[in-house]
Amino acid sequence: MLVLDGVRVTLGDTEILHGVDLSVAAGEWVTVIGPNGAGKSTLLRALSGTVAHAGVVTIDGMSTAALPRRRRAQLVATVAQQPVVPPGMRVLDYVLLGRTPYIPTLGRESARDLAKVEQTLHQLDLHRFAARELATLSGGERQRVFLARALAQDAPLLLLDEPTSALDIGHQQEVLELVDRLRREHALTVLATMHDLSVAGEYADRLVLLADGRVAADGPPAQVLTEELLGRHYRARVRVIAGEYGPIVVPVRLS
Repeated sequence: MLVLDGVRVTLGDTEILHGVDLSVAAGEWVTVIGPNGAGKSTLLRALSGTVAHAGVVTIDGMSTAALPRRRRAQLVATVAQQPVVPPGMRVLDYVLLGRTPYIPTLGRESARDLAKVEQTLHQLDLHRFAARELATLSGGERQRVFLARALAQDAPLLLLDEPTSALDIGHQQEVLELVDRLRREHALTVLATMHDLSVAGEYADRLVLLADGRVAADGPPAQVLTEELLGRHYRARVRVIAGEYGPIVVPVRLS
């Protein structure tokens, strides 16, 4: 579904990504982990087309360099870490933004667009909030709205940048279970970034450890979440314990 070959990103005078190679199979959930400044969010921004990059990115067999912006948006949906929401925007209107790649220039949404949004609102149990302003919703409810916009986009590849960073543990679990269910129901491919290593290992099929703009490890959670790798790249002392759904990473005091 997604292939990166030698992807480099330079911001200002600083090269952030140094030749990243990565592949994600259709229907797979891959989560990118790594310390602050490793380049995780920059990687997703390069894939979504919001920052320029060198190297080749191929989505569904097509090079993104040859894709018009509208076509790319039909293939890739992104939930940013802090989505920009215009003041006073209602839930219905925000989710309808997901249909923008299908609406002709100077045109209006079609009956099909409205039906897709209605279906998505019901699927994510948001229909009762349709007329509400996003600012009046709880953090977990807003995160569902952000996912609804991405789902309404009908793109096979979903990019999630720290989807649970501002949520309490209950809402974290709710959102990740929802993503996993939607992935299976809609045959979505998910590429995410996450800071919580234990949670990342519970939900992802594969983890990619990014350090200093390079791939330091790539494989199943049990292969990547090791005390040796985490100690080296996070400069942290941890214990890794076998859990029911994946490794559990526990910080250990240094003294």
